[in-house]
Amino acid sequence: MAKAPLQPPRGTRDFYPDAFRRRAWLFDHFREVSRRFGFEEVDAPVVEHAELYQRKAGEEIVDQLYHFELHDRHLALRSEFTPSLARMVMARQGGLRLPIRWCAIPQCWRYERMTRGRTREHYQWNMDVWGEPDVTAEAELIAAIFSLLDRVGLEPGDVRMRINSRALLDESLREGLLRDRPEAFEPLCVVIDKLDKVGADTVVEQLADPAGAVAISESAAREVVSLLSVRDLEEAAKRAPEGSPAIAELRRLFDLLEAYGVRDRVVFDASVVRGLAYYTGVVFEAFDTAGSLRAVCGGGRYDRLLETLGGKPLPAVGFGFGDAVIGELLEEKKRWPELPRALDALVYAFGETERPAAIGLASRLRDEGQAVELVLGRPKVKRALADADRAGATRIYLLGPDETARGVARVRDLASGEERDEPLAGDAPNPAGIG
Repeated sequence: MAKAPLQPPRGTRDFYPDAFRRRAWLFDHFREVSRRFGFEEVDAPVVEHAELYQRKAGEEIVDQLYHFELHDRHLALRSEFTPSLARMVMARQGGLRLPIRWCAIPQCWRYERMTRGRTREHYQWNMDVWGEPDVTAEAELIAAIFSLLDRVGLEPGDVRMRINSRALLDESLREGLLRDRPEAFEPLCVVIDKLDKVGADTVVEQLADPAGAVAISESAAREVVSLLSVRDLEEAAKRAPEGSPAIAELRRLFDLLEAYGVRDRVVFDASVVRGLAYYTGVVFEAFDTAGSLRAVCGGGRYDRLLETLGGKPLPAVGFGFGDAVIGELLEEKKRWPELPRALDALVYAFGETERPAAIGLASRLRDEGQAVELVLGRPKVKRALADADRAGATRIYLLGPDETARGVARVRDLASGEERDEPLAGDAPNPAGIG
């Protein structure tokens, strides 16, 4: 029989204790920001019906599904959380108080090409607002993202948010290049989202491909790429149809972000369209200013998603914030904190005769709320002391025949080296001040 592989499947990760402490620290910040912004946490199965993800706009994510058939059911590992969220909202539509403010930290799976900060499984922080059509929802979500970036120790200049509107692009193209072919808009967005990855010439080639879903002329394709080069909102307004609602919405959003105190951390960028077909309005992505990583997070408005799944219309906006890229950025900026093991004490019995007393002491300390490791087996006391120090414990309780006979434990403070006797009875002092 062949040896079992020692490494996890390519693109997935093991979380040993030190890595898990980092993950827990980051997730705690995700949850705290969500709580402060009034969001409630939800979750859904990691396995969904594959049909939930199989849309027809040519999105890469559809081809990246981990999917399988079991008992005549076509199932898939969750590739993103928004479709699951939409399913949950649909299941109770009409019975939910609007607007819904939900958050989640789902594990997602995509079989994609790996680069720095891009794995095939990742966790992501989602915040979504359902039932609010106004850009006040977008402003609240963008403010939450910056709140998180501040909490984890990044400087205001480390990350910038790039903002655009699918509706603005829609207005511009449906009145011009796509006047007679509105159905080509969504696959067009999927193609132009690859601009940063494949370059302008390849995007033009794909847009002009006669066998493709867009199939516009080469000159029209270059006009589309030209629209994406705009980096100033007022310049975009000059190119937009007169009285553009999308321009008015973007201006209001930037005004709201001024009120949040983050206006100087966001920029207009017409090339941001997001690669998922269901986006309908404002879209946004956050990037490190050095440009060394892929997007830190991204999201936008998806007002018609429920309709595509057979539900009643309900406006919605949300974002996904992956754990892998922010982890790379924190490493690069040396912002990961020291996260030692959280252990208060070790309890060590010199022999099996003293073990019942050691168990009783450890149990009492644990009942008081302390984190206590009861030394198993019979290692030498020197090894136990070294383990206690390495684990970051503040003290070790030593129980030998003399101590148990006197009803006490010998307590050594590992920082100062001072020792004292402490009664084993329940009225013993609590040196950690816990309980």
